[in-house]
Amino acid sequence: MTETEEINGREEVEDDDHDQTQKKSDVKRHDDGAADLERVTDYAEEKEISAANISSAVEQFGNQRNKENELRVAKEKELQKVQVKKEDIELIMNELLVSKAQAEKVLREQSGDVVAALEAIISN
Repeated sequence: MTETEEINGREEVEDDDHDQTQKKSDVKRHDDGAADLERVTDYAEEKEISAANISSAVEQFGNQRNKENELRVAKEKELQKVQVKKEDIELIMNELLVSKAQAEKVLREQSGDVVAALEAIISN
């Protein structure tokens, strides 16, 4: 019976050693996992966009849109100054089957040149 107790005693000692090894392994895994998590959160914090950066970007987009609108309005005013003939508009409308607004716009963009306006519509 003493052998059994000794065997049981050894088993218990071996189990204790195994438990300690297992605990060390678990702690190491936990530390590795915590280190990985720390690296991920550090990366996320570095890539995080601040509210100031967002508002700055939105402001830049707004400024760009305003500039584009100003340029478009200026271009339209310049095009309105170009004199076009009603007959030229009708010719473009009838030959290429486009709307009056489109024919007039292209004709104005081409400074009233009918041939250039026809070529511009065909090339698009």
